[in-house]
Amino acid sequence: MAEERKVLLSARDLEVKFRVRGRVLTAIRGISLDIYENESIAIVGESGSGKSVFTKTFAGMLDSNGFVSQGSLIFNDEELSDTHVKLTGNARKMMEGALKKLNDSAGLELGAATYRELLALESEKRAHSSLSDEEREQAKQEYNDLVAKRTNAYNLKQTFDRSSEKDKIRETDRLISDYDAQIKALKKKEEQMVRDRKAAAAGDAAFHKRYEERHAILKAQYDQEIKGAVAPEVYQRNEVLVKEMYLSVGRYGIRQRVKMMHKLTDALVKAMQMGVDLDDENQRNLLFDDITFRVRYLDETPEALHGTCILNLAKIQYSKDWSQIRGRRIATVFQDPMTSLNPIITIGKQITSIILMHQQCTEAEARRRALELMRKVGIPRPEARFDDYPFQYSGGMRQRIVIAIALSCQPKILICDEPTTALDVTIQAQILELIKDLQKEFHYTIVFITHDLGVVANVADRVAVMYAGQIIELGTVEEVFYDPRHPYTWALLSSLPQLAQKNTKLYSITGTPPSLYNQIVGDSFAPRNPYCLKIDTLMEPPMFKVTDTHYAKTWLLDPNAPKIEKPEGIQDIHEKLIRAFNI
Repeated sequence: MAEERKVLLSARDLEVKFRVRGRVLTAIRGISLDIYENESIAIVGESGSGKSVFTKTFAGMLDSNGFVSQGSLIFNDEELSDTHVKLTGNARKMMEGALKKLNDSAGLELGAATYRELLALESEKRAHSSLSDEEREQAKQEYNDLVAKRTNAYNLKQTFDRSSEKDKIRETDRLISDYDAQIKALKKKEEQMVRDRKAAAAGDAAFHKRYEERHAILKAQYDQEIKGAVAPEVYQRNEVLVKEMYLSVGRYGIRQRVKMMHKLTDALVKAMQMGVDLDDENQRNLLFDDITFRVRYLDETPEALHGTCILNLAKIQYSKDWSQIRGRRIATVFQDPMTSLNPIITIGKQITSIILMHQQCTEAEARRRALELMRKVGIPRPEARFDDYPFQYSGGMRQRIVIAIALSCQPKILICDEPTTALDVTIQAQILELIKDLQKEFHYTIVFITHDLGVVANVADRVAVMYAGQIIELGTVEEVFYDPRHPYTWALLSSLPQLAQKNTKLYSITGTPPSLYNQIVGDSFAPRNPYCLKIDTLMEPPMFKVTDTHYAKTWLLDPNAPKIEKPEGIQDIHEKLIRAFNI
């Protein structure tokens, strides 16, 4: 069972956005998914549903305008997590400086409660002569709501035909102008409130007297508290913190190392001042994550520090870190092999260069491994074909070479992004069988991206159905194929040509997916859903549990929802597929 397997990759509330011509597109919207060791999981959905973007995030291959705005992506790899950093003279000097600053600041923790009172008093003063934090937040929310409505109207305008829908364009222009006026009025209102508050506060001598008296008392109390005796345990904790800091930055060059050590030291001092519990693992992770992922200290020798990290792929910022993961731990097989292969470099050179880059071996050993891989992926007479160029290979053979390159460093996760779309049916079946056979030998996890449900049935253990940047159904192949629960999954299965009856039209899903530039209210599939409930237009459904392995994001699974039968075309789908494929 999946629950008994080791979780290799875990996404939690992952959100990915792209900046496009001054607008922001939310391609992935709060995905949570566990991917297990040695499993095959298929991610299916229409073009534009976010399948490729989601998996590109695994290997840091988002386009330059893309970024992870929220969530975590934890990669559970013991070898990568295990970290050793040499204790050089520069390292010891850097750590000594950081430790002195932390120890000098340790007393700040003793006055943390009073310091927070001082901050609250300052906030009260600002509110008296300006706006309170709550008022500022409310004004900000109103402003953001208006901007979002204006953006949605502008995006809608771009969809209209300029020759035949002039009336709609004019109406939308009027709406945009109205939003602009409301935004301007809101800013003026806020500015006037600030002026009124300042004028009123200027003459409130009693308030200022109370403020000065209270501030003086708290300041004196704070100054006294921070001079108190610091417990020895705090100094011991600081020593560990400094070691974790250096473990976390030691892999970088000297300039980057120094810069990041300063940032971490300042962040920890600020945390001490605010009274953050630095003994709490989660709090430490949060502090480090803004700068680099934290490496937890384990032990040391006179020559090196030893630790282990929680590898959050969503927080990796530097290409050097990705070079340890991309190719070595997570590899990708793309749709068109000719875009993955260099047309002016021989096949053998392209395989050996990857092996030499990621594995410590000689050129002779790299050649031997490359030839062995070529045999494993089914290239006949590899010695004779080693120095051929990509154009001398057929489409199926080129795809086999791309698979060989992807497997050259024995990755833990193999992402197959529509790897058979450009191939004929016979070669497609061969490639799928090859990928599955090699999985038994190399023990990798397959993440298969496709819109072909026939491919899913052949390769996957589990299926995740995506729509509009979200996973809307997740389960085993049998559960998703034979007991689907989401109307979108019903529609996908109904579109299978094998289920079509003679003298009837092939089923197609009406409408188009929603624009991911705009805020989506309710169920994203609602406008195309023939079984849409009123609540679908108002509230986004949660992920309902069907079985321990089967989940669906639809209000139809709510206990209060009306009973709705699956479409007739996919009722008894098991028997229909058996007849269709002559099983």
